[in-house]
Amino acid sequence: MHCSGLFLFLLLMKINLFDDKAWLSLRPLTLTRPVADLRLGILTIAEKWAKYLEADFGFITQGYLQTKYPSINASLYINGAVCPDEKLIAAVHKLNAEEVLIKEDMVIAYRTEKIDLDKLHALTQFKNINYLAAFTHIQYPEDIFKNNHAELVKDFAIITKGRKSATLSSTNTFLGDQFFAEEGAKAECSTFNSLHGPIYLGKNAEVWEGCHIRGSFALCDNSQVKMGAKIYGQTTIGPHSRVGGEINNAVIWGYSSKGHEGYLGNAVLGQWCNIGADSNNSNLKNNYAEVRLWDYEKESFRKTGLQFCGLIMADHAKCAINMMFNTGTVAGVSANIFGAGFPRNFIPDFAWGGAHGFEVYALTKMLETAEKVFERRAMVLDEVEKAILAHVFEETKRYRRF
Repeated sequence: MHCSGLFLFLLLMKINLFDDKAWLSLRPLTLTRPVADLRLGILTIAEKWAKYLEADFGFITQGYLQTKYPSINASLYINGAVCPDEKLIAAVHKLNAEEVLIKEDMVIAYRTEKIDLDKLHALTQFKNINYLAAFTHIQYPEDIFKNNHAELVKDFAIITKGRKSATLSSTNTFLGDQFFAEEGAKAECSTFNSLHGPIYLGKNAEVWEGCHIRGSFALCDNSQVKMGAKIYGQTTIGPHSRVGGEINNAVIWGYSSKGHEGYLGNAVLGQWCNIGADSNNSNLKNNYAEVRLWDYEKESFRKTGLQFCGLIMADHAKCAINMMFNTGTVAGVSANIFGAGFPRNFIPDFAWGGAHGFEVYALTKMLETAEKVFERRAMVLDEVEKAILAHVFEETKRYRRF
């Protein structure tokens, strides 16, 4: 291959994932990250694209997030709200310079070496390539648990292709053959039913004694399932997390804990969340009506079209023991929830309180707690993290009407 061709080939192995309007509708989960950093299935959206394309990746995101999530020098740009599959990868590979892959009014991907990557309006000068096939597109927080099974199946296939699972203890019972454990994974005296979907255990993941797990399920690197847990399908526990009790169709990004008894279902939790002992969320209304969720853009509740929808909890949110969350509750970044009774269905970012009422969770106090949480993981809450949280605190003031 001549030099110019080699240079182009190397460029194609680098991608930037850009935020579109989905960043707004996915709040509060995206207040602390780009859309492509959301996890569903086993991997984050960015990690999925990197796996399929064998590429390094960067992000084109909101200004205050860009320091933590930088862009890289690349010629291929992909919508961070779109999950890859084989057909989509083939279409992206076929893109030439100054071509944009679209579906209806949505930009899926484009290739260029000329324009400012922030200015999507410049794409009007590009040649449109219409994409007709269906794909997974994440627009709202509930889309994460809705699509988790399908994405888990795809991620399991691409991660385990051509590889052999590590061997687990003979004290376990296995139903089905869609099971894969990375090196260092451990489990004892538990049942794994992969007849309805794959089960994946990441590096150094641990399933303690007496657990019952039904696929599809992923327990990512360095996470634990505590004794006697009951976990139903379509569930992902991200890295460095610990869970127990009863969990159904939930996605936890990582570095979060639901370590005790209590039910979590049709739910999404971000990073650094903690669910107190014996806390539960409702995922079905008593009258079986459609569930509504708080919409940050509309500043009101919107219909989800779902009968089952539980808890959406953003980064650093926490609740005390014996908390009860109503069907379709949204808890914002750094919300700290406690007390008797059901709190409101929308708990603003940096809210402190519960059903008895809320006050503002002062940024200085929140950061003091976050520093201690990071220290427990031998990590440091650096100035970049603090700046992001400070921005979110200011940006979300209008929602704290108490």
